[in-house]
Amino acid sequence: MKGLLENKVVLITGAGSGIGRAAALLAGREGAQVIAADIGMEQAEAVAAEIVRAGGHAVAERIDVAQRARHEALVERVVATHGRLDGAFNNAGVPGPVAPLLDYDDAEFSRVIDINLKGVWHGMKAQIRQMLAQGGGALVNNSSIGGVVGKAGISGYSATKHGVLGLTRSAALEYASQGVRINAVCPGIIKTPLYDGVIQGDPATEQYFQTLQPVGRWGRPEEVAEAVVWLLSDRASLVHGHALVVDGGFTAA
Repeated sequence: MKGLLENKVVLITGAGSGIGRAAALLAGREGAQVIAADIGMEQAEAVAAEIVRAGGHAVAERIDVAQRARHEALVERVVATHGRLDGAFNNAGVPGPVAPLLDYDDAEFSRVIDINLKGVWHGMKAQIRQMLAQGGGALVNNSSIGGVVGKAGISGYSATKHGVLGLTRSAALEYASQGVRINAVCPGIIKTPLYDGVIQGDPATEQYFQTLQPVGRWGRPEEVAEAVVWLLSDRASLVHGHALVVDGGFTAA
């Protein structure tokens, strides 16, 4: 039985850990030729090697998503090697500081914007240009429940994730008729290194985060990966401009 992404060439940023890693591994199991890209080359190489050991196909690439030229060069290398780019998951991101807006550092705000929002913007430009040239493809952008609802203390992060949804919806309308599908996932509270950094080993904080989702637990990166891979697959052929919430019921209230 063929996998959901059989023989598709799929690029994933932030593939070295967390949701990106889970998506890369699942895409490999579902038959994709995976380009695992991350700012940490060692992490990307480890993920690519794990896919290969499992019988899949993968290569590692280094990318700083805040640099537009890096996206363009990466897509060029992918096409030179594989002949096309069928799917991309623009996943790389950072949480930024936790602080009230008046105390939020301007330089930190710019850094979060450069990575979380402009990183997706630059990636989409390079990826869509190639997909239009080859006759189609699918993009998934990683937003967040922080892009659906607000939360005190994370104004910078929330602004970027709301922005990702705006980019996703507008671009989906612009390119749907030309064979390019563009959607987003909005993960809830997922047990990743990003949240580990927020918790900093405090059991009370960890327990608090678990209670926020009606399911009463953290989400797993693999659960978000299932949504990403489905959206990248032809099974989601009529899904355009959608923000798929994967949050254990957090935003249902």
